[in-house]
Order: sequence, then structure tokens, then C-alpha cells
Amino acid sequence: MNYDELKTFVTLVEVKNFTKTAETLRMSQPSVSLHIKNLEKEFRTKLFIRSPKILKITPTGELLYDRAKRMITIYEQTKQDILEHQNSIKGELKIGASFTIGEYILPSLLYDLQRKYPELDLQVTIGNTEEIVQYVRLFQVDIGLIEGHTNEKELSVHPFMKDELTIVSSNHHELTRKKDVTMADLQNQEWVVREVGSGTREYFNHVIRSNGLKVKSLLSISSSQGIKEMLIHGMGLSLLSRSVIERDVQHRILSIIPIQNHSFSRTLSYVSSPIMEERTNVKAFIAALNERWPDQGKATSI
Repeated sequence: MNYDELKTFVTLVEVKNFTKTAETLRMSQPSVSLHIKNLEKEFRTKLFIRSPKILKITPTGELLYDRAKRMITIYEQTKQDILEHQNSIKGELKIGASFTIGEYILPSLLYDLQRKYPELDLQVTIGNTEEIVQYVRLFQVDIGLIEGHTNEKELSVHPFMKDELTIVSSNHHELTRKKDVTMADLQNQEWVVREVGSGTREYFNHVIRSNGLKVKSLLSISSSQGIKEMLIHGMGLSLLSRSVIERDVQHRILSIIPIQNHSFSRTLSYVSSPIMEERTNVKAFIAALNERWPDQGKATSI
């Protein structure tokens, strides 16, 4: 067993196609087959069930996949640590971020990091909170930034920023003409919200449940920009981070609806595997987070 064989195996599991694996790794398809055959011979087990139309991983293949991801990460971390032997900030840093953070909060920090560390190769993957947690767990990213919560015991979670959320609508919604809007005014409203699995959706569900609100209709979109477009066209209300709608409000495209005696805030966190927190590049990124938002992640309220 060697690194190349493990890398081939992991890639094949993820792309589920021999030809695409060969293209991804820039090798021949026979070489892909040989690597898999060598692993199956070494472990004395079938790693895949193959047919003309399907490639399915076996239970023993699943076991090897999880361990192989870890071994590859340790190997690549060692390689990276040697590159960073003088504490120079260079090489790759893979960041996973949930949509609100990745699209509206993170870019300015990345800009500063790139200027400060020009040899740092920043790679950002954006997904919902559940997806980012899994990317971190499987070492597909070095560190993740999430809006929601996670129960993954293998990972550590640290707050870094307090995020304010607001009820938002088009400028022509009936509630924009009402003074002193209360929580009761949110009964039986139409809502446009993020998809299940996102931190924003998790928070929305909590607000609805804790205030006993009934929902007239619910439209889910896996994009904050898509939600804003629906609101602009007059489709109901949404609960979004202020960072998402700040420019739209300034340009009078959307309106914030203040709710009397209620505010909405949550804590944004970074999540990582303890082994990854020791990497020089990850340490530099965490330091940049804490410098940008000192002590802002400690309080949260609804």
C-alpha cells in the first residue's frame, strides 16, 4: 500500500467512475485499475461492486475510505509542515464556509490575508452548515466556518462572531406600512427561506417554534441571492443575516421590518479537527479571525 494507491482509491470513491478518476489524477485508466487491484489483494477483500452501469463501494471499502482519508491528510500535513518549517505562511489553506459567511462575511478577510501572505494559496469551498461539517470531518477542508450547530464529537467548535439577523421583505409588503410590528403580525405569513441543513434555516425553525407562529406557505431556496430576488418580486418575508441584505437596504431595494421587543442574533463558529489546528496556516487563519472579530462570538440571544 502506498500514497498513490490510497489517493486513487479515495478519488474513485468520490467520483464513482474509473475514467473520471484517471482524468482527475492525470493517469491512465489501467493504472487506476491496477491501484485498486493492488489494494484489494493487500487487504484480501473486494472494495467495489462493479457492473456496466454502477460502481458501488462495499462495507470494507467504506471502512478503508474513512481511514484512507485520515492517512492522506496526515501525509499531506507532514509535507505541508516541512514546507512551513520556518513558520513561513505559504502553501495551501483549504477553507469551508457556509453560504452566508462564504459569500458575504469572509471575502474581506480573505483579501487582507492574501495581501499579508502573498504565498498563501487560499481555496474556499461553500456549502450549507451540514455539508461544511462533513468536509471538515473527512479532511476535505482544513477548517470550516458555520452558522449552525454540530454534534460531531471528533471536531472542536469555537465561536468567532456574533451575527444579527433581520426580518426582511420587499418595500411594498403590508408590514412595511405598519408601525410597531409585533411578533403576532408574523402569524400566517408567506416565507422564503434557506434549505434544510443550512444554519439560517435552523435558526428560522427555532424562531417559528419558540414563538408559536403558524406559516401560511414556505418556499425553500438554497441561495440567499435567490431568496432576495423572490422578495424583490413581492414574495413574502424572510429571515436573513444583516450582512446579506445590508447593501439591498442601503439601495432601497429591500426593507427591514423591526419587530417590537425582539431581536435576532446567533453565533458564527469555526469548526476543525484538533490535528488540523496545529498547522501553521490554520493557526494564521484563526488568528486573523480573532483579530477581526475579538470577543464577538461569546454572546447569543433570541
